[in-house]
Amino acid sequence: MPQFAANLSMMYTEFDVLDRFGAAAEDGFKAVEFLFPYAFERAPLAQRLADQGLKQVLLNGPPGDWDRGERGLACLPDRRDEFRRGIVDQALPYALALQCPRIHVMAGLAPAGADRAALRATYVDNLAWAAAQAASVGVELLIEPINTRDIPGFFLNRQDEAHAIVAAVGALNLKVQMDLYHCQIVEGDVATKLRLYLSTGKVGHIQIAGVPQRHEPDRGELNYPYLFELIDELGYQGHVGAEYRPRAGTRAGLAWFAPWKASQR
Repeated sequence: MPQFAANLSMMYTEFDVLDRFGAAAEDGFKAVEFLFPYAFERAPLAQRLADQGLKQVLLNGPPGDWDRGERGLACLPDRRDEFRRGIVDQALPYALALQCPRIHVMAGLAPAGADRAALRATYVDNLAWAAAQAASVGVELLIEPINTRDIPGFFLNRQDEAHAIVAAVGALNLKVQMDLYHCQIVEGDVATKLRLYLSTGKVGHIQIAGVPQRHEPDRGELNYPYLFELIDELGYQGHVGAEYRPRAGTRAGLAWFAPWKASQR
């Protein structure tokens, strides 16, 4: 059965950040993910996970200056050193402290007028370097295609492009984070893409949200009960991150999770 992770950056926002762990555990989640843990010391976060019996299954590497609109540094030639410091000084120490097996490395925004080939070359080079650092401590890296409606100008948008970049890097611990919300907006044909890409073994994490409003996965363009059964049928063993914005408070919208709650582990 699919194993779901509550995204604590987008869910349970009615609680203080550190209280979201307990709320998720009370509701039956056994795993969590969140975007950026770096505003908190590592030890208190690790203690919350331990106290609630939760697994941290995903976190994001440093994105640059998020408040000023930056959305990752990996493809930017003039930010190479900053990107690499963020991996070594922040992302990997947090992943190890939280026993988190994977880090999402955001590609970044393509600057207006930039040579896309040069951005791709920087991206591949940075990912190869970061994957080697992560492999030395047993951590997996992920890259995620993101739609340009939510993040205009984001460098990586399509599943085929993401898998081509993973192949170009050639690192065993570099995989794709397949967000079905983004995939539907950019490409559609989600079930066929699940069949195609899960068979490669190169999808390291799946995320979900309703389309188009990014609310609970219980209405909209995607038939999630069917997709959950398909994911299970295809033998996917990873987690499915619930990365959505609740319509009216997290607990009011968890009916979608009820059929799967008892099977979480």
